[in-house]
Amino acid sequence: MPRNMSFMLTTVQIKNKSKTVTRRLGWWFLNPGDIINACEKCQGLKKGEKIKKLCQIRIVHTRKVLLCNMEPLDYVKEGFPQLDNDEFIKMFMKEMKCDYTAFVNRIAFEYV
Repeated sequence: MPRNMSFMLTTVQIKNKSKTVTRRLGWWFLNPGDIINACEKCQGLKKGEKIKKLCQIRIVHTRKVLLCNMEPLDYVKEGFPQLDNDEFIKMFMKEMKCDYTAFVNRIAFEYV
């Protein structure tokens, strides 16, 4: 049974399939070929709320990288073409409460 992964900040990008990379501070156990349920929200649900599954994704590859060492144009793959790498990194640090030099799991995926 596939695990659920939250895409609360990028629900629109998942729905329109413009996002093919995500960065996480965890999920180190993922392997290529794993199927994941992309969900709107997985934690912090209010009483009566249910997990909304958006679609399924297949993991293509994962890589441990420094947040500050983003590949050129990775912000586009993350679903934020309006940002540049530095703007994306600042947004990520604010949302995830991490440092510029944090190790993150760069997860590339495709839609099932």
